[in-house]
Amino acid sequence: MKKKKTPLVIALVAVILLAAGALGVWLAIKYMPSFETADLTQRYGVTEDEVAVLLNDELQDDKGIFKNNQTYLPLTWINGKINEKFFWDENEKLLIYTLPEEIVYATDQTKGSNGSPLLILEEDEVYLALGLISGYTNIRIRAFDVETEVRRIYIDTRWESEDMALMKRKGRVREKGGIKSPIVTEARKESQVRVIEAMDEWSKVMTEDGYIGYIQNRFLAADDSFQPKSTFIEPEYTNITMDEKVCLLWHQVLSNDANSTLEARIANTKGVNVVAPTWFAMMDNEGNYQSFASKDYVDKAHELGLQVWAVLDNFNYNGGKDVNTQVLMGKTSTRKKLIAKLMEDADTYGFDGINLDFETLREEAGPYYVQFIRELSVSCRKKKLVLSVDNYVPASYNLFYNRAEQGRVADYVIVMGYDEHFSGGEMGSVASINFVKNGIADTLKEVPKEKVVNAIPFFTRVWTEGDNGTSSSALGIEGAQKWVEENNVELIWQEELGQYYGELFTDEGKKYIWMEEKNSIQLKMNLIEEYGLAGVACWKAGFEPKDIWDVVNLNE
Repeated sequence: MKKKKTPLVIALVAVILLAAGALGVWLAIKYMPSFETADLTQRYGVTEDEVAVLLNDELQDDKGIFKNNQTYLPLTWINGKINEKFFWDENEKLLIYTLPEEIVYATDQTKGSNGSPLLILEEDEVYLALGLISGYTNIRIRAFDVETEVRRIYIDTRWESEDMALMKRKGRVREKGGIKSPIVTEARKESQVRVIEAMDEWSKVMTEDGYIGYIQNRFLAADDSFQPKSTFIEPEYTNITMDEKVCLLWHQVLSNDANSTLEARIANTKGVNVVAPTWFAMMDNEGNYQSFASKDYVDKAHELGLQVWAVLDNFNYNGGKDVNTQVLMGKTSTRKKLIAKLMEDADTYGFDGINLDFETLREEAGPYYVQFIRELSVSCRKKKLVLSVDNYVPASYNLFYNRAEQGRVADYVIVMGYDEHFSGGEMGSVASINFVKNGIADTLKEVPKEKVVNAIPFFTRVWTEGDNGTSSSALGIEGAQKWVEENNVELIWQEELGQYYGELFTDEGKKYIWMEEKNSIQLKMNLIEEYGLAGVACWKAGFEPKDIWDVVNLNE
């Protein structure tokens, strides 16, 4: 009987042994750590001469290049991520950096202190040396780009305290949390790691040799935090601020003879301390402008206690048809010529400031226009000329006017709080109260209130809805009031718009008006007071009745 049972026992033992072996293999597969090494080239996505860029620990799509034994970064990335002030003139192959009282230039022939070029021109990109970038940017750079398997640099714009940990013993840093994840590097015993993110069992760390990955917490001992300190000195932009609230009145001057109307335009005003004549209109893309400037006008204005801020625009000469702002501002030599001429005229005529009014720009012209403002601000600052810039109410389609940068370099940023509805568009109010309020609030997100001036309309529009569609004509407040009276138009106050509204049936079609008058203007002035703005600007002289100044006067 015993002999018969022996094969069965043997079989049973074999099954048990096989099961145990399988279990052992399964346990080994599950719990034994992986010794696979991570493919770092694939991880960082770079080839031999490329440099991976990590901004605030995040790997960027853009890559640097390694030449002349140093790293260069693409200018488009620099502009978009860490410093928009580096400006490249594609026409004249010139790099420009504008400081408060100095403009710095470089070409691909300009050498750094190490004898290597500060910039490199590739087929479709400009690359700047790390040293050049850090010299003008408040950043930290940790470079691992020499004698390494994968070239990489870490750029930080953050200056908060960092958590550090000490390695209790040698440990593997992996691509992800988990022992099966490939190994990125091995951290030495007693080396320091920066803890980027702490979790229950694993932490995301950066090692001393510049790799980021995950390590088990059992390898880490708490260490002191590290407080990075910046040695970068931010450029200080000094600005001119008037001793009282700005009360600017635009004076439309489209001929030399129009200069003689200054006293008449000012006669009934109250509190006006700045007059802005529309003297200078760009004529072409070579930096030439039409001028109606007058020394007698400036002298008379000064006698009346007024500053004169000469307006430069891009639309009053031939309707702006001959001016392409991108082309005009795209050449450094042309911007220099234009600025030099403005400074020459400032000396000749003695005006106190310049008011820029460049409208209907295309998005691609934005960076060139902003660079012009930067460069003009340097000359104005040296000559103690006030620089003010007119802007539309902020909207998604005009963000390229870059109000934040204007707010840094210019003395005043003016919000044109009107043209909510304009000729050729849908009919409606020129400046409803919420439109104005939103324009101010959105501008203040980018510009300090001490620099913001809100512009109000001394005009409205009469809209006609007829067989041929909708049209409109602009009327000054005084002219609109006369039109309402002559046509016996009943006006109804609309609380949500902060305006009176009226309708009229005529042979031409139905007419509509959203009135600007003393009450609507008062609401707009209340907003200027409520937000603590730098002042008010009024378009335009001669459109207003005398009593409007009872509410516009900010300097009583």
